[in-house]
Amino acid sequence: MMELTVNRRYYNKLDIKGFEKMMKDPSYCYKFYWLEAIVQLILVGRTEVTYDEIIDEMIANAWYSVVEYHIHLSGIWGDAGVKDNLEKAVIKLHKLSELPANASKVEIVNSIKQFNKQLHAEKQALTLNVPYKALSGFANKVGEKISLDSSAGRMMAYYNKLNETDILLPYTFGTGNGLHRKLLFGADWIPMIKDNAVIILRWIQCEKVKWLQNNNPEVPGLIYKIEQLEDKMRKLSHVRKLWDGILERRSVTDVFTDKVIDRQQYDVDHFIPWSFVMNDELWNLMPMDSSLNSSKSNRLPHWDRFFKPFATNQYIMYEMVHEAEGIRKLYEACYRDNLHSIWANQELYRKGNSKAEFLRILEKNMRPVYDSAWNQGYEVWEWQGV
Repeated sequence: MMELTVNRRYYNKLDIKGFEKMMKDPSYCYKFYWLEAIVQLILVGRTEVTYDEIIDEMIANAWYSVVEYHIHLSGIWGDAGVKDNLEKAVIKLHKLSELPANASKVEIVNSIKQFNKQLHAEKQALTLNVPYKALSGFANKVGEKISLDSSAGRMMAYYNKLNETDILLPYTFGTGNGLHRKLLFGADWIPMIKDNAVIILRWIQCEKVKWLQNNNPEVPGLIYKIEQLEDKMRKLSHVRKLWDGILERRSVTDVFTDKVIDRQQYDVDHFIPWSFVMNDELWNLMPMDSSLNSSKSNRLPHWDRFFKPFATNQYIMYEMVHEAEGIRKLYEACYRDNLHSIWANQELYRKGNSKAEFLRILEKNMRPVYDSAWNQGYEVWEWQGV
């Protein structure tokens, strides 16, 4: 577990080590999202909140990981069922709201309010343990001892008493029942959290990423999949220039339409979705009809139908890189942003591969990535033509 280091002046009055243990030994991902939501709510000036408000923030924060990137927050059961109630809440909200995966946080929060009754069971399940378990690092240090498996009422009474007599807590339990139960943020903790918010949120993010990566071992680039990212992160300009150069010299057939690509109406897109691979490697990029890009969206092309045409276009590019000096220079301009995979540089794009060898190397390396995306829940695009 990463050590949290905050401004030293807070160590004299607050149990920072106890606070650090709020991330320790999770059974599910809830602790990460719970504390993250509390920090965010404190930053907007809240001094008390309900369970319901915290969980709404948790759902909104988990949206992109679950919906956009198909991350399992706490893994899956042997029958492929989702383990995690937060993930279940996000999935249900997505189905009810029909919001796009890249919806804004405002749209997500508004939809949570709209479908609050339908989400009640999943939200209620999130209150069963995490409010009390998150404080376990402060328990049993002095005074009365308590089993951490005690009832909710017993734990609330214990922590409230502990806060009054021995140890100041980040929050205590107020009035209300169920999702309407209030949390009262500790007056001495609020300035500490505000002063160190960037450090605390990075610490939570680091622990969250380690947890999610452990539960999604085949997912690449997971550190980029815990919040919404802008399209401007994609670096396709040099690849576009490369394909422009190729299309100036010869015709290339669109992978999906089987028609010659129009230089004025094509996009450079990812065969395996960018949201899964989280990179712009040349081996996964193709020119395609601009009108189909939004239809394909975040889905996998049908492998048996479309891999060979895709690989054939890759081979056309490969041939021209080694035959045309101008194309070679455009290819070399891709090194900084689009040519990082060792296998691609050492095997795929080396000079001398026959078409059969090239296609075999590409399939050998791409198919496992494709299968991992499919196993993670990415849909297959069953495009039937126009």
